[in-house]
Formats: sequence, C-alpha cells, structure tokens
Amino acid sequence: MTALDRMERGLAAAAKTMPLTSVCGAVTEIAMSHYRVAGLSRFLRLGECVRVDVGDRFQLGEVVRIDDQTVTLKPFDARCDAAIGARAYRAEALSLAPCPAWKGRAIDALGQPIDGAGPLPVGDRVMPLDSEPPPALRRTRLRKPIKSGIRVVDFFTPLCAGQRIGVFAGSGVGKSTMLAMLARAPDFDTVVIALVGERGREVREFLDDALAGNRQTAIAVVSTGDESPMMRRLAPRTAMAVAEYFRDRGEQVLLIVDSVTRFAHAARDVALAAGEPAVARGYAPSVFSDLPRLLERAGPGLEDSGSITGIFSVLVDGDDHNDPVADSIRGTLDGHIVLDRAIADQGRFPAVDILASVSRIPNPTWSPEQRKLVTRLRALIARYEETRDLRLMGGFTPGADPLLDQAVKSVPRIYEAMSQTLASPPCEDPFIELAAALRGEAKDESAEPLDG
Repeated sequence: MTALDRMERGLAAAAKTMPLTSVCGAVTEIAMSHYRVAGLSRFLRLGECVRVDVGDRFQLGEVVRIDDQTVTLKPFDARCDAAIGARAYRAEALSLAPCPAWKGRAIDALGQPIDGAGPLPVGDRVMPLDSEPPPALRRTRLRKPIKSGIRVVDFFTPLCAGQRIGVFAGSGVGKSTMLAMLARAPDFDTVVIALVGERGREVREFLDDALAGNRQTAIAVVSTGDESPMMRRLAPRTAMAVAEYFRDRGEQVLLIVDSVTRFAHAARDVALAAGEPAVARGYAPSVFSDLPRLLERAGPGLEDSGSITGIFSVLVDGDDHNDPVADSIRGTLDGHIVLDRAIADQGRFPAVDILASVSRIPNPTWSPEQRKLVTRLRALIARYEETRDLRLMGGFTPGADPLLDQAVKSVPRIYEAMSQTLASPPCEDPFIELAAALRGEAKDESAEPLDG
C-alpha cells in the first residue's frame, strides 16, 4: 500500500467521524412574508433550503432570490419567527423516500405523517421533489381506456391511463364531489391525492367518505388553507414525487390535485416576495413556468414503467374561464371537464357542461358506430341549447325542423340519464345505460332512430 493510498483511507475515515464544516450567515431583515440573510450569497442557489436558528429549534426556508450581499428566504412555517442576527445555515435539499407501506397514510407537504399512526417507514429510493418528466420520445402511447364510473365522463369525455384532464369550476358548483366520484375509479393500483389550500374540516370528509372504499390504496398529501404559501406550493410537488415512485414500480397511479389554482396562488405569493413584477392579473411570469413544469410530470411513463393519470381541479376565479391561470392550464392538459353554475342551479349533478367539455384523447376501444353516436348526441344537445330562448318565447313549431324535433324529445332524457350522485352506483357501460333511458323513445315511429 502506497503512502497515497494510506492518506486516502485516513481522510475517508476522518470524514465519517469528524463533523462537517458549515458556512454560517445572519438574518439582517425580517418582513411578514420573508427574511433576508447575509453571508451566504456565494454558497447558495435558487431553490435550495436554509435552516435559521429560532431558539430551541430551526426554521426551514427556501431561497427565492440571491443578491450580491444577501439572500431572500421564504419560510415554510406560517410566520417568520427569526430575530435579527439569528444564525442561518445551508440545509439539505428536500426529498422523500416513499415505500408501499405509505398507502393508507396522510402526510404534510414536507413528507411528515399527520394521521397519528406513527412514523413513516423509509423506502430504499430517494425521490427528489422537482424531478424532470420522462423524455418525450420515450413515453408510451395512451392506449388503455379508464372506466371512471361516471356516465357523463365515460360517454362524452372518456379517459385513458396516463391522460391529464382538468375539472374547471367556480366555487360551490360540485367540484369536490366530482373529484370524490373520480377517486372511486377501480382501474388503479395506487391513488395519490393532494389537498391544496382546502378547508380543514373537508380533509376528513374527503378521506373518510369519498375514499371509504379505496382508503388503503390512497396516500393523501394535505396542506390546508391556513398553512404558508410555501407549504401550499410544495404539496403538489410532494404528491407528484410520491406518484412518480409508484409509477416507476410499474403501477397505474391516479393523481388528484385539488386545486391547481391554489398552487398558482401560492406560487404568486412566493414570486412577489422575490421581487418579480406582476404581469397578468397579479401573477408573476414564473407562475406560468411553474404550472407546465408541474403538470408535465404526470402522464405516461417509459416503456417498462406505469403511468400517472392526472386529474387537476381548477377553481375558476369569478366563474371566468378565460382567467390567465385557467387558460394556461387548459392549454397544457389533455382535456377539460367544465362544471357550470347554471346547470347546478337546475339541480342537475354532476353539473357538467357537455358542449364545453372536451377529451383530446378518444377512447381507443370505441367502434365507429359509437363515435358517430356520441358526435350526433353532441349535435342534438347543441341544437337544443342554442334554441332555448326561442322555445321559451313560444317560437318552436313542431315539424318545421326535424333535428330540433329530435332534440326536444331526446335531450331531456339524455340529461336525466347523465345525472348521478356520489351515492349512486358506478356506471358499468354508459352506452347500455343511455340506451335504456331512450328505449321508450326509440319505439316512437315519429322519432328518428338514434342508432345511426
């Protein structure tokens, strides 16, 4: 053994026993939403974490801006507890080590258990919270249809394994109930749910009621509305990392994020604290980069892995579907389901606007006749809705327009057949159930048959 080898072994042994040297900074400015630290600018990068001494514990923050003399930190806690002159140290990057034993558990955005069921077991693989999506040309094609059990979804906006679809709705229109119905889909090995900015009382309702049948296969990542913007911004990324772990194991994963809008709101708060300008209704430019970076991580995996079917709820501010965040998300996803307040006011649930809802990936198992039937029913519904005011004013004359005659007879029955609640049994075959609802009409000789 040479002297160089002995020196290398000695240094390796010392590195295991001697404490590592860390660079220390000091807090120089404190605001309601952030604080600044001097002395660490040369040693940090954007997105890294810093531990700040706040007495008997450390407060964790993320670097959101670096100047020549100071760095700006956004704390993960709801408020800044540091004092002027408090010591700050560079911390390890946030990561998770999931394992199958996490199923049935609830965690916070930092991966800590919040369900009182004891500590989480540590898996054998560390998952970063900001991984890159699979390469575009190595992803599998979407070929496997998914049965959601919701008639209006399976008929008019069919889903495939690995698809990413948005549920767009204003407040109080039935968005959470729709997500609860989708969470019961039977074709998934694992369900990962991110509850972002939700009311505290709704968390247990969702987990105990909506997931009653799938609770042991579900992992919930919870960040309630009273938590800091950093936690609400982190929760979907944590849920995505957990979903990626199970996807890489070859499982079919259902990822539900409720809601992406609150993630965008939290990202806006962080960006404004970092000094970014507000360019679109108060949103900073980085928000519109964070959204596709998050959403693209869902979807099909590589050839030898599983897939992440993403369902992302979008809370439309003021029922304005042209809101910048809603418009950006709609352009990134593979389809959208629109819930309309006027339909909910009529007592029709799910309050899906069939004409405004689109799935960009058709069901690969449908026959040409089934595709033709769906297209024709959409045309009937469009004719029925565009003449609603005319019919209310008494301007409808039977026999003058055969397509309108058929629409007036068929569309109310279609709407009735599409109605479904959380207590209703899941739909097995939407075509058979719709045919049963229209069977009496098909016997009417004056009505044009619907089977094409």
